[in-house]
Amino acid sequence: MIKKNNLFRFIFENILADKTRGKIEKLILKVALISFFIHLAIIYFLKFNFIDFNLNSELLKNPISAIYTPFSFILVYEVYLLIFYLPRSFTTYITKQYEIITLIIIRKIFKDLSSIELSANWFEIKDDLQFTYDLIASLLLFYLIYLFQKKGKQKGIQNLSITPEIEKFVKKKKLIAVVLVPLFFGMAIFTLVNWSAGISMSFNQLPEFDSINNLFFDQFFTVLILVDVVLLLISFFYTNQFHKIIRNSGFIISTILIRMSFGVSGLISTILIVVAVLFGLAIITTHNKFEKNIL
Repeated sequence: MIKKNNLFRFIFENILADKTRGKIEKLILKVALISFFIHLAIIYFLKFNFIDFNLNSELLKNPISAIYTPFSFILVYEVYLLIFYLPRSFTTYITKQYEIITLIIIRKIFKDLSSIELSANWFEIKDDLQFTYDLIASLLLFYLIYLFQKKGKQKGIQNLSITPEIEKFVKKKKLIAVVLVPLFFGMAIFTLVNWSAGISMSFNQLPEFDSINNLFFDQFFTVLILVDVVLLLISFFYTNQFHKIIRNSGFIISTILIRMSFGVSGLISTILIVVAVLFGLAIITTHNKFEKNIL
């Protein structure tokens, strides 16, 4: 038993420690910077006919589209941070989910910037309208996340004491976090291999942009729903307080709404994302009011 605990502690401290996070952050930033210049170089090589690919993709037509690639690596780092904060702060873990979906929208905006049509018929062009929706949604989500973090800190200040039950719950969350790291890494590799195989089989065209934008993250949020359900069930062993059960259940609903947004496109997808974060904010606000009444 002691050996298992030591092994678990060794794995956790080497994968999800502050020192490891710093190393991964530097590595991801370097890779993101290099990938940006590589993407930019490919765009200009194609433009001046230095290379000849028969790939018809908006991501290879405009230099602004090159920003899409480093943002993808930044999103990978955000996924790591989500796992990193899971054992430390449940509110921060949920916040990271909201930050990830907001960054996905921001990444899409950079892609859309390269193809918008500046004309008097702005509100009649479908792509320009979607760009407007995404722009407004990103600003609104940014503010909602700020409010959510603020409410999370208020809750944290009220619960400074760490009971043995909380320590046991944290230990369970550490175990889940350790399992998630190789799981998400494996999912990312599998997605990349499948996507590359699809390109090699139809070399004349990249997949549709919507499918590229949803790569990995539709499965990612599906796994998060399952993780949230597991956390909810485990929490029953350590608390029977109604408001905490509703809070955790509400966060699951919020994650499900985000996952549903990948199954649709256009304005409906954007609305689902905003509603998901609004619902999460309403849940934590009401939860904090319950906490004040108990105190």
